Amino acid sequence: MIARIARNVFCWLVLIILSAPLFIVAGVSLNEKKLMFFPPRGLSMRWYEEIFTKSAWFDALLASLTIAAGAGLIALSIALPTAYFLWRYRVFYAKLLFGLGLLPFALPPVITALGMLMLWVPVGLAASVYGLTLAHGVFLVTMPLVMISLGLESIDREIVEAARTMGADPARTFTTVILPMIVPYMIAGYAFVFVLSMNEFIISYFLGQFSLLTLPVKVFTQLRSGYTPTIASVSVLFILLAMAVFGLVAKFGDLPRLLGAWRPRER
Repeated sequence: MIARIARNVFCWLVLIILSAPLFIVAGVSLNEKKLMFFPPRGLSMRWYEEIFTKSAWFDALLASLTIAAGAGLIALSIALPTAYFLWRYRVFYAKLLFGLGLLPFALPPVITALGMLMLWVPVGLAASVYGLTLAHGVFLVTMPLVMISLGLESIDREIVEAARTMGADPARTFTTVILPMIVPYMIAGYAFVFVLSMNEFIISYFLGQFSLLTLPVKVFTQLRSGYTPTIASVSVLFILLAMAVFGLVAKFGDLPRLLGAWRPRER
């Protein structure tokens, strides 16, 4: 009994400590005047409106959304054929190739950003939406690679063999049997890339060269000139976006399987 009470108290304490900064930031974003106070002095939504009405903030938001959407597609286009190749052919260098797929996310972002900057500048992709989108897609390819690999490993190979026995060629087997079974994992991988790309700062800072500002870089530059509740509003927007994306994944996807539990939940 005492152990259970202590465990509950500990869990609630951890939850309060983790969520307290979020409530503080949300409160600061509601200040009526251009002051970062908590509790807020007056209530106003003007700082949220400023994100969409001021061109500097809106352009940064639009750039972040564009880059995140494109980065997700690039990451999927790399991860899907790689994961499928490793799952189907079981080559002896599979672990090495899979490790290379994990490498961009395993390295410190500053190293990856510096290497990409040295590569992008000579080819003219620095400070461009295309360059940043490609950089984010390559850097975050680990997430869909892991998710899709989990999905492929959950497939019973006897189902694939049955499709081939009935005359389906490899392409038809992939499109009609394998692909529908891994779509939830692809969506989850895309969601991870999208949210992480929206929040990515170091690569955006290096490659943007202050000519192309994503929302995190815009927040950083704004902090150098002064604190405003708009920064807190942007932070709340990030939190709500992440909650919405992962909430949809949890609602419409099979979350236990996405987290590695092979047995699907009962409907």
